[in-house]
Amino acid sequence: MTVLVTGGAGYIGAHTVRALSDASRDVVVLDTLERGNRNAVIDAKLIVGDIADQKLVAKICRKYKITDVVHFAAYKAVGESMTHPMKYWQNNVASTIKLLETLISQNVYRFVFSSSASVYGTPKSSPTTENESTKPESVYAETKLAVENILNSLTTAGMTSVSLRYFNAAGASSDNKIGEDWATSQNLIPRVMRALLDEKFKFEVFGNDYETPDGTCIRDYIHVEDLAIAHVKALEYLESGGKTMACNIGTGDGTSVTELLEMAEQVAKRKVPHTIGARRDGDPVCVFADATLARKVLGWRATHDLRSIIESAYNWHSTNPNGVR
Repeated sequence: MTVLVTGGAGYIGAHTVRALSDASRDVVVLDTLERGNRNAVIDAKLIVGDIADQKLVAKICRKYKITDVVHFAAYKAVGESMTHPMKYWQNNVASTIKLLETLISQNVYRFVFSSSASVYGTPKSSPTTENESTKPESVYAETKLAVENILNSLTTAGMTSVSLRYFNAAGASSDNKIGEDWATSQNLIPRVMRALLDEKFKFEVFGNDYETPDGTCIRDYIHVEDLAIAHVKALEYLESGGKTMACNIGTGDGTSVTELLEMAEQVAKRKVPHTIGARRDGDPVCVFADATLARKVLGWRATHDLRSIIESAYNWHSTNPNGVR
């Protein structure tokens, strides 16, 4: 039984590869390395290639006896998706369809999908359950929901899947071996770390006029190691006969941008240089998780708090300013 991890050289993918290996799983990584890094994969088998290359994927399935897939390979920058929508539809949806076609042809029917809480848009209430209406506010979010819908339809073809609706992954590995690359990430915490550690970097907060207590967006930040373990739990669920579902993966705590900056200042013991800019297209106001389903069905819960996330990120970026390059 071997797990194929697409996009496993990326930030969340690489942490999940380690979690799968720690759980004594055989793992093969498929990544174009366009936005991933081979050094992040560490000891797992890495094949450089595209999920849309159906001959390659079929060959991998046969050679390594693939039984399960964890699918990360996708573009994920909200702002970029709004300015380059076709790039996102082609890569995130069209290529995933080709991947799924190949997997079914090779009798691979268990699939864990890297989805996103952005499919909810700005929910009517938070904490947000999986019963919340989906109202994507960015092209990126629309592509994630589109793949979820495709997976739901493939139950008739025998495929079972778990779509993990991530909230905001952050932090670095506890042994400080892998983390985010601030040069390529558009996520908030790496940008905050860069503002603290790189005097040349200009850090801008996108809006402080939202309808929140301090005017900045509210998100649910989850440690990347907790998130990685959720994928292992999702595979175990499918292997035990679990049915197709979507599941929130978050802490259940909402943190505003201002609160996050304050925590970063406590950890670094200095101010975070920043300016306030305009709102960014596609950013919802307030989203944080109700993770009850993950706890009850997957047996998963977050174990790290915001300070732990910030401390691990600060340790990583302080000692690895060039990421894993």
